[in-house]
Amino acid sequence: MLSLQTLADGLVLGGLFSLAAVGFSLLFGVLGVVNLSHGAFVLIGGYAAWSIWHFAGIDPLLALPIVMIGMFGLGYAFQRTIIQWATQRASLLASMLLTYGFALMIRNALVLAYSPDFKSITPSYAFDALTIGEVTLGLTRVAALVVSIVLLGLLAALLQFSSLGRVIRATAQQEQAAALCGVDIRHVFAMTSGLSAAFAGAAGVAIGLVLPFSPPDETLWTVNAFVVVTLGGIGSPAGALVGGLILGIVNTTTAQLVGAAFPNAMMFLLLVLMLIARPAGLLGHSFRGSR
Repeated sequence: MLSLQTLADGLVLGGLFSLAAVGFSLLFGVLGVVNLSHGAFVLIGGYAAWSIWHFAGIDPLLALPIVMIGMFGLGYAFQRTIIQWATQRASLLASMLLTYGFALMIRNALVLAYSPDFKSITPSYAFDALTIGEVTLGLTRVAALVVSIVLLGLLAALLQFSSLGRVIRATAQQEQAAALCGVDIRHVFAMTSGLSAAFAGAAGVAIGLVLPFSPPDETLWTVNAFVVVTLGGIGSPAGALVGGLILGIVNTTTAQLVGAAFPNAMMFLLLVLMLIARPAGLLGHSFRGSR
């Protein structure tokens, strides 16, 4: 029988999946680039938070803005150099190959800097828990879920109501028309890449509060992001949230009802079924517009 605890654990895991995938979804929706180094950006955020906590004693939640600002700068530079070069002088396939190679470079750099061993972030409240009825959640898990939902909401508000969000949406829907209206397309693409990296870094901080992580995990988080985007839809925080929650609940329920070895198999089965039944995801492509 499915327990409330399993559903609660699935919601927490789904929140992490959603936050980790929203940057991938945004970059794919606006630039049309499949960033295979996205999981590596997630881990950079996790290791940055671990370093700040381990060496400076700063709580990872307090370090979150620092990590996001640093990751934004990295993502901006990443677009203006590697991605821009690949998409202008070669092809989108070349950008996939370059981002994959960049992911391998980051993985090996993290191994050299931190070793291949697992790291975990354990702040002072790591062993405290919140109990509501039959459900018990550690405070770090509650914090990770709250951070995920709040940041997804802030991104949705940014895209919907801010001038930057309107420019991003306009560029995604009609790139040439936006350029004719005076929009600096390269800058918009770089800003989008910066936002993608910033939210990937934030996901790394939240993941570090809940799960141990190591450099090889970058592939896992890239694949998870791809599955979440396929389930929920491209380009919107709402789609990432829906896809992430579905994937999180499927993972925990499969582990309880079928076995701990089967969540990944069920995830890929769900991916195949969604590609057959609704390739655009449950919420569709939020930037399709008049393309």
